Amino acid sequence: MALKDKIAFGMSLPHRSPEPIDMGTIKAVAQRAETLGFSDLWVTENTLAEVSSFDPISLLTYAASVTTTIRVGASVVVLAIHSPLMVAHQWATLDYVSGGRAILGVGLGRDHHYRQFEVPEDGKVARFREEVTLIKALWTQEKTSFHGRFYNIDDEMMQPKPVQKPHLPLWMGVGHPNAIKRTAELADGWMGSGGSRIAHFGQSVPILKEALAARGRDPENFPISKRIFMAVDENSAEARRQLDRWFSGVYHDPPGTDGSGIHGTPEQVRERLEEIVAMGANHIMLNPVSNYVEQTEALAEIVGLK
Repeated sequence: MALKDKIAFGMSLPHRSPEPIDMGTIKAVAQRAETLGFSDLWVTENTLAEVSSFDPISLLTYAASVTTTIRVGASVVVLAIHSPLMVAHQWATLDYVSGGRAILGVGLGRDHHYRQFEVPEDGKVARFREEVTLIKALWTQEKTSFHGRFYNIDDEMMQPKPVQKPHLPLWMGVGHPNAIKRTAELADGWMGSGGSRIAHFGQSVPILKEALAARGRDPENFPISKRIFMAVDENSAEARRQLDRWFSGVYHDPPGTDGSGIHGTPEQVRERLEEIVAMGANHIMLNPVSNYVEQTEALAEIVGLK
């Protein structure tokens, strides 16, 4: 059975790289991924970074404008460094201009986000909960009143509303067991980060499924995903070299080449993807780190889309 017949596959848009990324390449990947049948296009948010990284809203709006059916998402937007009012409006607008194709992934962020953006870490979980609640309220209520520890508004209106009802999907990208349990309460899907270990993903899935079941939610129909940084080549050593360049130069994490990413020949890559499916993934986001158009084609063939 082809992998595409077991789970859905998303594709990363070229958006973060040690070298400049040509807009023609981004357009080519977006349109080819749609034609091949990938389910969605994804970016990350990395505002201050050592390498070039596009703003997610800008790039996804562009991707939506050159495609017609493929979904567009970010995993993750760090809510603490944004006003939830702006996030709600930006993503409702993206959903509107894309015809109902947006997916918003959100997360708490890491220590450097709070340092760089001078946001207090005190009460960050409570702040995150308020942000999620307020965003959903602005998406679904004609007039919104909200009074919390961090945010307060009275009878405010926001237009346009999302096309998707009751609102566009809100996923979480978190790794701590407590945060994974919160996903079952607050979110519509979950994606393990690309830098996290694949073994950790396997340990996290049962925690999430148990939390979902405890809340009366169907674990089998809840999106459970993993971003995987990838390199495929008939020469396995070359594939590993490309991925090691990414994990060493961008993540400063050489062990991630083998612990978090997947590299090798088409046969080796398929075998590793099968392992992640067996861990409980029903969606995998494939993230090539170079030769983006060629890698999109190669990965489509591996998962059975061509």
